[in-house]
Amino acid sequence: MLPGGLLVLGVFIITTLEMGNDFQNTLRRLVFAVEKSMNKKRLWNFTEEEVSDRVTLYMCSSTKKIVCRTYDIHDPKSSAKPADWKYQNGLSTSWLSLECTVHINIHIPLSTTSVSYTLEKNTKNGLARWAKQIENGVYLINGQVRAEDCDLLEGQKKSKGITQAVSQSFDVRVLTQLLLNSDHRSTATVQICSGSVNLKGTVKCRAYIHNSKPKVKDAVQAVKRDILNTVADRCEILFEDLLLNEIPEKKDSEKEFHILPHRVFVPIPGSTVMLCDYKFGDESAEEIRDHFIEMLDHRIQTEDLEIAEEINTAFMSSSVNTEPSLDNTDDEQPKEPIKTTVVLKIQQNIGMLIAFGVAVLAAGISFHYFSD
Repeated sequence: MLPGGLLVLGVFIITTLEMGNDFQNTLRRLVFAVEKSMNKKRLWNFTEEEVSDRVTLYMCSSTKKIVCRTYDIHDPKSSAKPADWKYQNGLSTSWLSLECTVHINIHIPLSTTSVSYTLEKNTKNGLARWAKQIENGVYLINGQVRAEDCDLLEGQKKSKGITQAVSQSFDVRVLTQLLLNSDHRSTATVQICSGSVNLKGTVKCRAYIHNSKPKVKDAVQAVKRDILNTVADRCEILFEDLLLNEIPEKKDSEKEFHILPHRVFVPIPGSTVMLCDYKFGDESAEEIRDHFIEMLDHRIQTEDLEIAEEINTAFMSSSVNTEPSLDNTDDEQPKEPIKTTVVLKIQQNIGMLIAFGVAVLAAGISFHYFSD
């Protein structure tokens, strides 16, 4: 539900004074369990500069007393540290929005050596290479390349010491490298594959950063993480849906397409920040609204929902034969921007076509040589 720039900082509980001490160990275990669960699907790592402390907050329902403690999630044996809990005015409205549209075309071969792995694990391993491209990409903010240590709001007008950019939105564009550096060699590897996964389409990304002296590097980092998170989340949701609604395999099919869930944003009351969720094409707006109400415990109107992507159709196919596949490390870029939503495509028997083409070419060269 959290877009880029926002993280789960901890857990809280509201209970009576008598039961307060009984829940301290439970809160501690819950903090580490939440972080472990979220870390499994992340395609990025925390930086050394980021704070690794997470918060547990206990509130007494009768005395209104608040007890706040922190734990270092990088240390499983970390002990509780007391912390102060303070309220700040206007914090929920002091966020800058960063919006980005990314066209993706990711090819992930499914090697026969990893046949024991789940489709989800194979896909995550394949996404790791694409994640490096996103990490190493060039990011344009409002059409300009800016130094990482520059102030994001540099040049903005100020009034009475407060920057007039509380609800400002920045347009971010991503440029990924088409060619490797001269220090690296572009090579092709041959793998025996049982199939492949293709992710194609356009994803709408949105990140938020606090307007208290934000740096360009912080804004870029928030956008990067949102790009990686939303693609990984959609794949995970799709695979779970395929397991729950298993469809009998089609014998005469060669390709099978599945549509990945679409992103839906909803505003937080009294804030410029929007949370997100995902929906499949057959889910109605009322179902998504009820899901948000259940999670946020707040009344939401259907017209408040913002569906970021259009709905398109897709199909999927598979084959039981195992054929060799040629995997080039330089992914071919589409000639035209892909306007469809993100689609999962499983392709097979590509290796057979390549091998047939090579054989025909070799036969033609041999015939020409002997005829001379």
